[in-house]
Amino acid sequence: MGIFSRFSDIVNSNINALLDKAEDPEKMVRLIIQEMEDTLVEVRSTSAKTIAEKKELQRVVAKLEAEVADWQAKAELALSKEREDLARAALIERQKAADQAAAVAADITHLDEHVSKLQDEVAQLQDKLADAKARQKAMLMRQKTVSSRLDVKRTLDSTRLNDAMYKFERYEQKIDSLEAQVESYDLGKKTLKDEFAELASSDKIDNELAELKAKMSKKDNA
Repeated sequence: MGIFSRFSDIVNSNINALLDKAEDPEKMVRLIIQEMEDTLVEVRSTSAKTIAEKKELQRVVAKLEAEVADWQAKAELALSKEREDLARAALIERQKAADQAAAVAADITHLDEHVSKLQDEVAQLQDKLADAKARQKAMLMRQKTVSSRLDVKRTLDSTRLNDAMYKFERYEQKIDSLEAQVESYDLGKKTLKDEFAELASSDKIDNELAELKAKMSKKDNA
């Protein structure tokens, strides 16, 4: 059983309301799109048949109008020959053909109205179909995003990640231990740079000591 029972149901439908009531909105959108596409094919086929029928009726009208003109000419010919009886008969046939042409023309007018209405409804249906496809695309994107987030959450919460982080921390601790061992070997060992730094520091202290002695000496003398 389809979602829509008639073409007008689709045109007048509220897709939002249908999705709100659906247990599985994604599935509902797929069904809506499928039914809309099937209906479009059906309506376009009907329109094509209607247009073909209109062309056939137009040929009938043209033929009847030709008959009207022909009977008119025959009536005039009969009168010119003073055959009023034949002229009367010709005019009767002309009227029959004219009545038939008028009836067929009325049918063509009804077909035009029907085709015009179909075209308007097809335009509305195409708009709804575009809206449904846009919703389907948005749903697929949301589903993909949520799935990706769920995968990340599962990864972050997994024991494998915790084990990996624990091993990483243990590895860092080993590196810290190795670095500490290397630094312990260097304790007490002076580099050339260290020795020059000590010399510079010693000279500075000597200078400061000499300045302090000179200052104290001046003070005592005073």
